Amino acid sequence: VNQILLFLLVLTVCAILYNKVHKAPSALKDEAGDLDSPEEMEEEIPVVICAAAGRMGATIAAISSIYSNTDANVLFYVVGLKNTIPHIRKWIENTKLKEIKLKIVEFNPMVLKGKIRQDASRPELLQPLNFVRFYLPLLIQKHEKVIYLDDDVIVQGDIQELYDTKLAPGHAAAFSDDCDLPSTHEMVRSVGMQNTYMGFLDYRKQAIRDLGISPSTCSFNPGVIVANMTEWKHQRLTKQLEQWMQRNVEENLYSSTLGGGVATSPMLIVFHGKYSAINPMWHIRHLGWSPDTRYSEHFLQEAKLLHWNGRYKPWDYPSVHTDLWENWFIPDPSGKFKLTRPDS
Repeated sequence: VNQILLFLLVLTVCAILYNKVHKAPSALKDEAGDLDSPEEMEEEIPVVICAAAGRMGATIAAISSIYSNTDANVLFYVVGLKNTIPHIRKWIENTKLKEIKLKIVEFNPMVLKGKIRQDASRPELLQPLNFVRFYLPLLIQKHEKVIYLDDDVIVQGDIQELYDTKLAPGHAAAFSDDCDLPSTHEMVRSVGMQNTYMGFLDYRKQAIRDLGISPSTCSFNPGVIVANMTEWKHQRLTKQLEQWMQRNVEENLYSSTLGGGVATSPMLIVFHGKYSAINPMWHIRHLGWSPDTRYSEHFLQEAKLLHWNGRYKPWDYPSVHTDLWENWFIPDPSGKFKLTRPDS
């Protein structure tokens, strides 16, 4: 009996060892399989950019510049209105940009009904797509971190660097301060731009004074945003932004005649003291504020992102540093969008 028990014990041990030895290769194969497909492991970088009627060349140049300067796994969310989507889709599909990872998202302007105060001085600033940035969590469902870019930018650096911007705990977004870079201060002074809260909010109104924000507080520019969607939703920031839009309709708390944009002002209120900083070289702006005030070429070559915020756009005339923008522009195959140039 003892011999039989000993034999069975030895047999059991051998069986266990056999199974371990023969199962090991399959586990190693799975790990190797993962290593053989790095694209599946590579983090996706969602970049949101709008495609507005009459400005689609801007969207194309921005996408082209990002795609050409990175090896990162970028997914472009191109947001448009129903009547503009077919044009931008064909433009992308019929050029070298057909290789990009793309999602076309339709924005419903009805969400803005009753929330925008009509302002005749800068009607272009009241276009629905200017407010897409307020609704990022509704448009982008599956991503924790998102980059939003205005269409009038080009990216000269690797977008991965911008995506890696650290957000402090409790912060739903990172922006560039309007006072962050000494090199831009001369530009600000020369063209009379506003870079404080006083330039955007009407401090004669009690609702603005009640905020307790000093009018000399430095503003920030929401044309480039790195956002945390979980924190944004947790703080219900879209709802807060909408509430300030509705208050402005009723009380005229800010207007485009102040800081030059009705989309910036509610963000200045809602995000005051609750945002992280973007590297200043990742948002060199004000290129569209003057038709003849220029930065040095060396400074612009060092910049990672250029922003033609202001009236003077690089696809129109007059404007400055148009050569840098045109490096990334891809002509419209349909011929509908044309650059405006002195000899055109």
